[in-house]
Amino acid sequence: MHDFLKTLQTQRDDDHRYYHHSRINQSLHLLSACTFVACYALLFVDPAAAALLGWTVAMCARQAGHFFFEPKGYDHVNQATHAHKEAIKVGYNLRRKVVLMLLWLAVPLALWLEPGAFGLLQPATSLDGWLRHVGLAWLALGAAAVLVRTVHLFFLQGVVSGLAWATKILTDPFHDIRLYWKSPLALLRGELIDPMHGAAR
Repeated sequence: MHDFLKTLQTQRDDDHRYYHHSRINQSLHLLSACTFVACYALLFVDPAAAALLGWTVAMCARQAGHFFFEPKGYDHVNQATHAHKEAIKVGYNLRRKVVLMLLWLAVPLALWLEPGAFGLLQPATSLDGWLRHVGLAWLALGAAAVLVRTVHLFFLQGVVSGLAWATKILTDPFHDIRLYWKSPLALLRGELIDPMHGAAR
């Protein structure tokens, strides 16, 4: 248990110091985190709606922060190149995220062209039905993305690392709220880069 908690904390600290320098990225992560918390509650009521909200708002905000606002140059604080950080990233680096987001975009198109998903679903007869199918497919995609990378990490870094990463991903919304709730205020003051991004949290 000690190794698990230590690995989890290391992964969280590395994620913050390597990949969350930008106050815009941090603010988008706060929006994403709040949305994901709402999605967690909505899962028990309407899983399809939770997935639609999670992917369209929470995931888009989160990934936009990484793709468009996070600095890609040399990280002087951590003395690491962007390429080095991408190579050692435990979870989804930008290349893997591109693949995941392409799959996300492909789901609604596939269900539009083949509403019955080759016999797996009762074909939708309305826009609402199609959206519900998209939501459920996105929910399955999200679960598969976490499961596949977790098992992959079992082989790359060990079971503890994989389980710690899965736990980190599932609890990131709560952790991000605690970490980045002041970021929008800092951004309003004109602070574009977090001066403490190199510190463990």
